[in-house]
Amino acid sequence: MEKRYYPLSKYLYKTFSKKVYKITLDAGLYCPNRDGTISFGGCIFCDDKGSYSRCIEEKQPIEIQIKKGIEKLSAQFKAEAFIAYFQSFSNTYSDVENLKKIYNSAFCDDRIVGISIGTRPDCVDKQKLDLIATYKHPTIEYGIQSANNETLRLINRGHDFECSKKAIIETKKRKIRVCAHIILGFENENRQMIINSAKKIAALEPDAIKIHMLTVLKDAPLYKQYIKKPFYLMTQEQYCDLVAEILEYMPENTVIERIAGTGYSETTYAPQWVNRRFEILNLIDKIMIQKNIYQSDKYCDINKEGNL
Repeated sequence: MEKRYYPLSKYLYKTFSKKVYKITLDAGLYCPNRDGTISFGGCIFCDDKGSYSRCIEEKQPIEIQIKKGIEKLSAQFKAEAFIAYFQSFSNTYSDVENLKKIYNSAFCDDRIVGISIGTRPDCVDKQKLDLIATYKHPTIEYGIQSANNETLRLINRGHDFECSKKAIIETKKRKIRVCAHIILGFENENRQMIINSAKKIAALEPDAIKIHMLTVLKDAPLYKQYIKKPFYLMTQEQYCDLVAEILEYMPENTVIERIAGTGYSETTYAPQWVNRRFEILNLIDKIMIQKNIYQSDKYCDINKEGNL
């Protein structure tokens, strides 16, 4: 069935004319929001693996992780080419020379056709962006999480939305793809606040977006807060309905890289439905069909300056 939004699979095949999968990698880097540079403890939703999906065994040389990733994804999905995805923690949080060694090591196989680097918007500068721009098909995945500064303060994010805007603008100047991550379901945000946040992010015209449901992980600071004082978490139906509306505000060329996943099933405390990936995807499709809506239907309503 043809999706009513622009899925990652379609973008990858259109770009590379073959089946391409991401290999998740652990570069062994850390985060300034955990080591005391900004604060200790990190963001309240982040676990001790830095939101690493654990698809490949970490703490091995990048070349070994690449080799294992290619073997696994080739056998399981008949993948033909791969993107090296540095996922855990902040993968620009080091000096330029060390980053260059790390990124170079990812291109140890001719089947690596691109690089995707997960990081924070306050962990990039012009030198690092210039370096990343030299690689083939580069993407930076920024954890924006929310455009609401009060939310960013409450979750101990360590930067404001203006920081995210500046990072995205500088990144796009260098023709580096930008993938923006946002999280739905923070305790202080109602539906309209979330929609407004999504509009502000859409106004920056990200090349891609990943939408996450706030998840209480057993080894994240949020877990202790939630156990002590539980707060309302959206149902699967509410999340899917909200995602469908958010997609209406996204530019038509923004790739929807993730709206459901199963990366944290072992450590998920609540809500348990977040690991029902195919149920979520099917329900979003159903809602969009029932409401007769498509990605970008409401994009023209957005003030391009992001001032709502």
